[in-house]
Amino acid sequence: MSRKQFIESIGATCANWNWSWSFINESEKLIIFGVWDDRAIGDHWLIFTYDWERKESGQKNKGFQQSRDHLSLIENEGYDLLVFRMFAVEGSDPIKIKDFERKLLPKKLMRRGNDWYATEIVTSILPEEILDSENQYLEGTKSTVTVNSYERNPEARERCIQHHGCYCAVCGFDFEKYYGVLGANYIHVHHLIPLNEIKQKYSVNPVTDLIPVCPNCHAMIHRGTKTISVESLKEHIDNARKST
Repeated sequence: MSRKQFIESIGATCANWNWSWSFINESEKLIIFGVWDDRAIGDHWLIFTYDWERKESGQKNKGFQQSRDHLSLIENEGYDLLVFRMFAVEGSDPIKIKDFERKLLPKKLMRRGNDWYATEIVTSILPEEILDSENQYLEGTKSTVTVNSYERNPEARERCIQHHGCYCAVCGFDFEKYYGVLGANYIHVHHLIPLNEIKQKYSVNPVTDLIPVCPNCHAMIHRGTKTISVESLKEHIDNARKST
């Protein structure tokens, strides 16, 4: 079975079978990426980067815009991501397919700056700081805190990170760069309008209503009696640096 036959067998297609490395099944809302074997290492498989916009010769990569559009469908339209591994002919230039695995693997999309990865790491819901609780009941070494709680949507959190990246929007701290694999996909997500102020169920826009921040900056945003904006906290940091 050729690569074209394999892709068509699952109802997917592309703009051109010669230069495409991503494919779409619109009816099932699926996006499929082929991943070169040397980029399919560990938990993070590199499927797209802005470094691929042009070839080494300077010629524009014909498959670039199509793949960028396919990523947007995953990020903004809820399409699922599937990948398969490809093997290159050794020494071929331009690179040519020698063989490929006839098996599709479901993955999660993760963005790091200008790079996009297919990953098996599942984003977990991180506990957010509980603020100004007066009702605390101590029983030995355990404490129970009674507060109002508002449901946080895990899909909204994931979409926020896919769009903005998994690093702090205030100070730029990236857990994976500092801690390696241990820190991969770890970040807090801040509601620009705090849920405890809305006090009701509402439709959240992951791109405009949420922002990724590190725990330190998140704590500073909520430290006072009223939350401060991301821009204000950036100014605090700049002023503190100038004064030292």
